[in-house]
Amino acid sequence: MRGLAKTDSNMSDAQIQGWSVIRRVAPYLWPDAHPWVKRRVVIALVVLVLSKLIAVTTPLFYREAVDALAPEGMDAATMMGLGAVGLTIAYGIARLMTVGFQQLRDVVFTRVGQRALRQLALETFTHIHRLSMRYHITRKTGGLSRIIERGVKGVDFLLRFLLFSIGPLVLELLMIGAILFFLFDVWYLAAVVVTIALYVWFTFKVTEWRVKIRKEMNDQDTDANQKAIDSLLNFETVKYFGAERWEADRYDVAMENYEDAAIRTNYSLAFLNFGQSLLITSGLVAVMVMAAIGVQRGDLTVGDFVMVNAYMIQITMPLNFLGTVYREIRQALIDMGDMFDLLEQPAEVKDKPDAVALQVNGGRVALQDVTFGYDKERPILKGVTLEVEPGQTVAIVGSSGSGKSTIGRLLFRFYDVGGGALLIDGQDVRDVTQHSLHAQIGVVPQDTVLFNDTVHYNIAYGRPTASEDEIIAAAKAAKIHDFISSLPDGYQTTVGERGLKLSGGEKQRVGIARTLLKNPPILLLDEATSALDTETEMEIQAELKAMGEGRTVITIAHRLSTIADADRIVVLENGVIVEEGRHNDLLAAEGRYAHLWNRQSEEETA
Repeated sequence: MRGLAKTDSNMSDAQIQGWSVIRRVAPYLWPDAHPWVKRRVVIALVVLVLSKLIAVTTPLFYREAVDALAPEGMDAATMMGLGAVGLTIAYGIARLMTVGFQQLRDVVFTRVGQRALRQLALETFTHIHRLSMRYHITRKTGGLSRIIERGVKGVDFLLRFLLFSIGPLVLELLMIGAILFFLFDVWYLAAVVVTIALYVWFTFKVTEWRVKIRKEMNDQDTDANQKAIDSLLNFETVKYFGAERWEADRYDVAMENYEDAAIRTNYSLAFLNFGQSLLITSGLVAVMVMAAIGVQRGDLTVGDFVMVNAYMIQITMPLNFLGTVYREIRQALIDMGDMFDLLEQPAEVKDKPDAVALQVNGGRVALQDVTFGYDKERPILKGVTLEVEPGQTVAIVGSSGSGKSTIGRLLFRFYDVGGGALLIDGQDVRDVTQHSLHAQIGVVPQDTVLFNDTVHYNIAYGRPTASEDEIIAAAKAAKIHDFISSLPDGYQTTVGERGLKLSGGEKQRVGIARTLLKNPPILLLDEATSALDTETEMEIQAELKAMGEGRTVITIAHRLSTIADADRIVVLENGVIVEEGRHNDLLAAEGRYAHLWNRQSEEETA
């Protein structure tokens, strides 16, 4: 009893979730702001009803044609005064009109469906970009892409089959049931109702069982996809460690689990199909036997017998797809539920309702007693107070884990401070729009990640409205123009996934050109050269120095030699500032900075 109660509870939860998802989709089909969508939905439904009315009257022409060809019906009056040939032609026209109206329904509704898909896909894509850095760090890209893909496909399936398969099927069954009741007797209707009821009960029960197996199969598919994407994104690392066999084995284990679930899915499908066929055939035979007896008794004509057969076939054809449609609708509801769950994920960092655009007059950056931790139980910054004057270059140094990069993330507002405030020209970054904040800050990270597009596209990403001359000028300022010009396709050269076709120095220069084109008043250099060799680093340092002229620059540095000429150097340790001053003064103080400098000097000369 406990197991049954649990199953019933699960069914109830699934039904509640299903109705919840349908309510979420409904506004896309009936939007108040777009009357043309409502008109198309109404027209599609009217055309649908017309097609079903024609479909259920078509067998009547078939019956009359058969009876007209019987010896006793040759001279009798026929439907609408048509002869056997005329009735046969009318039968053909009716069948053609049924198909024609169905296609017209699809034509009318297609624009509505595609608009809903596009709107949902865009809404989901936009929402994912609004989610916090914390969320993206904890989720896998491959899993997110599959959730969106399956969710959008689920919407497409639901719109088509819920509106144009299940609804029309119910309407058609009611019409045929009424015809059988009025033209024959209640036993024909009873036989059909019992057959359909058993068929639907069996289909739903078995399909519920299959949905669980199908969900397991989807989970294994997602897992395999995540492993594949993760492995491909880390192609170089796999090669470095000769881990091709290891990666293949990991992927094969995931695919083995998928294979097992897929096999069980196919076995259960065979059971479902045979059970459905048994029930439908039994009902068909029962009704046809009743009709045959009626013909033998003289109560029915041969045309009646043929018409009953036509109606039963007309019932069984859509019913044959009921299991598949129901399963797919259940799966679509699950997939859409995952997508809507994603849409309901709250954005950790949000603009306030009264947020205004950031106004930068000089670019003064101030941290006032800032505390922050990615985990509340593990604070990273512990009361940091720091001021960077307009046009000043301030370097932040310290050992790994001291909180250097965290300050950069807080400045860009990937996260909100836990305590204190971060101000730009006296404006708290939490009080301004994120878009305006991001527009005023340029970032050159340790590893510039490029889009798998052209060099031109990647530079223009800094300011998509920039002219060709401005893009070339930015490339020249970054000392990358000559290299780009030497490429066979010049600025139209594709850089590959994450820019892998370019060297580290070339990628950094493209990143510098991109940031120069953006022309922000505040510049954040997040260990911008620490991943480069010494010679390339020295070359790029000149571009970075020129880039910082006239801007407020915050440099997060690992190699201290790159920031020796900074206006001020701030030393962080364990989330607090332990020293600050100019390079020579800090060396003379023989404190933490001098210790770090001496240690790096020894490593470089060793």
